[in-house]
Amino acid sequence: MPAPDVSHRVHDNRLLALLFIVVISLPLAANLAGRDGADPGAENRELAAFPRIAPTWSAVAAYGPQLSAWFEDHFGFRSALVRWSAASRLFLLGVSPSTAVVKGRNGWFFYADDKAIEDYANVEPLTPVALANWRAAIRRASAWLHARGIGYVFTIAPDKHVIYDEQMPDTLTRVTDVARTDQLFTTLQDTGLAVDLRGWLFEAKGRERIYQKTDSHWNDRGALVAYQQIIGAVRARVPKTPPAWTRDDFEPVERRIAAMDLAGMMGLKRVLSETDLALVPRHPRRARVVEPAGAAPMAEEGRLITEIDDASLPRAVVFRDSFVSRLVPFLSEHFSRAVYLWQNDFDADVIKRERPDVVIQEIVGRHLYNFIPSPELVPEP
Repeated sequence: MPAPDVSHRVHDNRLLALLFIVVISLPLAANLAGRDGADPGAENRELAAFPRIAPTWSAVAAYGPQLSAWFEDHFGFRSALVRWSAASRLFLLGVSPSTAVVKGRNGWFFYADDKAIEDYANVEPLTPVALANWRAAIRRASAWLHARGIGYVFTIAPDKHVIYDEQMPDTLTRVTDVARTDQLFTTLQDTGLAVDLRGWLFEAKGRERIYQKTDSHWNDRGALVAYQQIIGAVRARVPKTPPAWTRDDFEPVERRIAAMDLAGMMGLKRVLSETDLALVPRHPRRARVVEPAGAAPMAEEGRLITEIDDASLPRAVVFRDSFVSRLVPFLSEHFSRAVYLWQNDFDADVIKRERPDVVIQEIVGRHLYNFIPSPELVPEP
């Protein structure tokens, strides 16, 4: 029996080791050659910036971790590798590449983070104490505003899984049919302060798609329905508010667009796409963003202000989350000044400064799981 050729085996092992070193060095080599492996537009987050050294010990100590974070986000070929990995999991294995996204039926995707799944499954009803706290917070806000001649509208934006529950996967089941949103609207039904958008959205859903398939929010057509009901409630409190625009004020447009926030969470914005059912106004909108300067109306800013040069229009303060972003172009047409604040809590100090005619408070349904209102933040009337 011939002796094994040890020299060939050693040669093969060296070649394999050399190939391994070359492969793992390629990302760094790409960076050194000036190639950034990041693709900020493909992800739904802010990537780490290249660190700067300041002449302090703390800055020097933080430089290493900051450089590591930058490299993790920017190493050569990163975006392509992330995209290939995500695409293989979605299209070959049929599962979502991200724990923050649920793969639904018929090309629908749903947000799974921020207690969204708990909200869909109705896993934990609000306690009587929690409901009493919500009722106290809303009634106290209303009373304080009423004493100052200011109207108040409270509404809950329905998550996509509420309106399109039939597109959720069979692997998720509901514990009970009663949602926290149901409980809160029942608790508030005698106050006349709350606007339940769900019935109007279900009706509109029968005519056309009103939420995005690759985004967690409503589209223009769903936003129009919600806006019309909100402005109807505002007009009941502030009659000088102009009537809501109707569907006839818009030209319906369909356009193919890159996939949106849920695709970004999966690393698939460059792979997936969808048809955006947009509404283009038939006559110019008058409202303009004045703060931050140059921002778009739907920009997700913590504080965004629009104005119209028309003193006959009322003023508004809106406490909001991301669901109001698409409402801003609609709502702003009704107010000489509208201040949009990205927060769920009531802020009396802002209202004192702004002196609005109406306050709109919006919260998305899933936030009933992780937000506790604070009645004590509202001063006595």
